[in-house]
Amino acid sequence: MASARPGRHRAEPVAEPPRRTGRRRGAAAAVIAVVLVAAVLVVAVRSGGGCSSRDPVLVGVDAAVDIAPVAMEAAERFNATKAAVDGRCVLVQVTEQSPAPVLRTLIGDRAGVLAGRPDAWIADSSAWIRLARKQGAPSLASEETVVATSPLVFATRRSLAQRFATKKTEMSWEMVFPATARGRLQPTKDEPDVVRIPDPSVAGAGIATVAAARDIAGTGAKGDKELTAFVRMAQAGSAPDYRSMLAAVDDHSFWQRPVVVVPEQSVWLHDRTPSPDPVTALTPKEGTIVLDYPYVVTAADPADAAGARLFGGWLTTPEVRAAVRRGGFRLPDGRQAPDGGGPEIPPGQPRPRPSITPGVIDEALDAWSRLAPPSNILVLADASKHMGEPLDGQKGQTPLSEALKATHLGLQLFPPSTRMGLWEFAKGLAGGKGHRPLVGLGPITQPDGEDDQFTRQTRLDGYTQTLKAYKGRDSSLYDSILAGFHEVTEHYDPSMNNSLLIITAGRDDKAGISRQDLVRRLRDEWDPDHPVQIIVLTFGDDVDRAALNEITSITNGSLNVASDPGEIIDVFLSALARRLCHPTCAKAG
Repeated sequence: MASARPGRHRAEPVAEPPRRTGRRRGAAAAVIAVVLVAAVLVVAVRSGGGCSSRDPVLVGVDAAVDIAPVAMEAAERFNATKAAVDGRCVLVQVTEQSPAPVLRTLIGDRAGVLAGRPDAWIADSSAWIRLARKQGAPSLASEETVVATSPLVFATRRSLAQRFATKKTEMSWEMVFPATARGRLQPTKDEPDVVRIPDPSVAGAGIATVAAARDIAGTGAKGDKELTAFVRMAQAGSAPDYRSMLAAVDDHSFWQRPVVVVPEQSVWLHDRTPSPDPVTALTPKEGTIVLDYPYVVTAADPADAAGARLFGGWLTTPEVRAAVRRGGFRLPDGRQAPDGGGPEIPPGQPRPRPSITPGVIDEALDAWSRLAPPSNILVLADASKHMGEPLDGQKGQTPLSEALKATHLGLQLFPPSTRMGLWEFAKGLAGGKGHRPLVGLGPITQPDGEDDQFTRQTRLDGYTQTLKAYKGRDSSLYDSILAGFHEVTEHYDPSMNNSLLIITAGRDDKAGISRQDLVRRLRDEWDPDHPVQIIVLTFGDDVDRAALNEITSITNGSLNVASDPGEIIDVFLSALARRLCHPTCAKAG
């Protein structure tokens, strides 16, 4: 039998923003839980009926933050009906909980789990339920009941929405990509200057947005690159909750033309607070994705499961459906807008994008899980004479100068959670080692040493503008690859993607270890349980492709060759996109 579970349980008026609360601890939590259960028992006893409330069936339900107030109200009314299992009263206790820790708890993870397993779950997307089943969650019912729906919308201030309409700027899923994916360096003045999305790691709306991005980008090498660019931008701007995203829309001090992708219900909730310039929900021109809020029984105990099924049936009653619309949601069929939405909520039934099927959403969630983990990456910059040679037809440009320009742009694709370092290499550097650390491998938001006044990111960005090739110095490519591989292996982080990125002219001048010895060492030392990928990024025709392909393939890495300097950023994205097929990628280059 389930016991009273810590967390926020009592329903508040649905017009107020839901508050995230942590698990209560200690004696205070126990006292509060007892008081709450006692209060519910009193309600049940006074309501009359034939069940016994001395030994009730306590059903714990974890509900996503936005739907929790509606579920709490439904639980209070359900408890008053004195529904019974084998003569015992069923009492439902709803706890506000984001889906990710519930999922981890159900599948038996050890980290980031809840204090107790729920008996039922209302997630903010059926994608979480499918993922739980895919990962083998035990005692999960085979069917679920959709409690409510809410379409994804592009939300902005009413004044900005009117400006976009005047300029005939329609909201589009393409806007979640960097402006470069639309053929320009920056958004135009008639477009949003930022489109923020919810964090797909914690919110169903974020998962759905990734699915839309994957659908727009398509598949194949080009689609993988664009999706990689989207994920990089989304990581830098995603937010853990809808309330903070909509608050940022109201903030005039940072972005000029902000737009956020959120469920329609969050706009409804935000606008319960009067404003001279309320937030308006806009529908993307390609059609939207409708979030469902499924209820699924998760209890292993037969009595708890039976009680949870009774509550699931209650959630389909007209009384609860009326509460759903009062809480800013649509019913499962999505036809009617929420009650009291006003002019800021589209009145008609949302038009879904038919190509975004459950399978596409599940594939997108898998893609995000591969692309999103932060990087632990050491960059080796070739500073040999080969990188200082003039490029054909490019006055004043060298392979190194063009590679550093691309690196300057590429740095913007890495989120603050990144760990990165930079070495330069050429024969004779550092007393004959052939390589020299410029920025030690570590968090880019922190300085490289106690005496440094600047963060690693600032130092890295500075080197992209000042690093020069050494005239007359040969390349120590193979020695530097082995040393860099050892450095990343020594600082391996299992929670990150661990990579050695080499920007090079692609030639070794036999200054040290041979190709054959390097290949043998890598084969002996590469650990599939702690994989470090070697990625080589180069361009031009004078590249030893056979040698570099052999070296990178040992670590399931890639050789990426650009025929023109302008292609380097695309090549860089292609290298990062290898995460989508790891560890079964075909050879690149």
